[in-house]
Amino acid sequence: MKRVPLVLILLVLVAAVFLKDPSFAPGGGPSGAIVPGPAPTLSRDSLPAPVPTVAVETITLDHDQDGDGILDLADIVQGARAYVETRPQYKNAYYAGGYPPPSEGVCTDVVWQALQAAGYDLKAMVDKDIRENLRAYPRVAGKPDPNIDFRRVKNLHVFLKCHATALTLEVKPGDAENLKAWQGGDIVVFGPPVDHIAIVSDRRRPDGVPLLLHNAGPYAEEADRLLTWPSPLIGHHRFPKLP
Repeated sequence: MKRVPLVLILLVLVAAVFLKDPSFAPGGGPSGAIVPGPAPTLSRDSLPAPVPTVAVETITLDHDQDGDGILDLADIVQGARAYVETRPQYKNAYYAGGYPPPSEGVCTDVVWQALQAAGYDLKAMVDKDIRENLRAYPRVAGKPDPNIDFRRVKNLHVFLKCHATALTLEVKPGDAENLKAWQGGDIVVFGPPVDHIAIVSDRRRPDGVPLLLHNAGPYAEEADRLLTWPSPLIGHHRFPKLP
């Protein structure tokens, strides 16, 4: 009697198992496709938590310098936004007469443009204050220059400390009471190593932290920079200072 080769016996056994259970095939299924397991069950605890939106009370400054029916803080925000939306390019230069052309400027130009929209001549006010309080302005170094003085961050910081209300420097994301102190139209100053000045926007992140209207290059913009500017915050002011 002829002996059956062992290999043939093994092949017959594998074929028998496969016919009984096709999922034994390589890959997990009869055609090599992977047979999926049961779908995972999603519980409420496994879903990402929604980001809460913080409602922050709006504070109004009961003053309307230009008498247009829009209170100063709202006027300042609207003026800053209108200027920023023209997309002036960042360019640091000296201009006879003081004012740059509309298509270019620096961070300080956002501020005087914003205040101008509310009825304030920042250049005239700063020039006058420097004449009357020259020693208070170390950046001027005893030699006033009306062509540039009102466009220097350090000079504006001195002016605002005297003629605006000083407010908190603390920012607490998600804390409605703290963030109520941060209103659209406020002015913020950042110190060295990257001196900067900006207008606080009336638009906020979901956690209540306001955006900034500013020009840090390449163009002016409205952006989330209050907590991400690379220098410390040294000033938070509300103009004008009212009795």
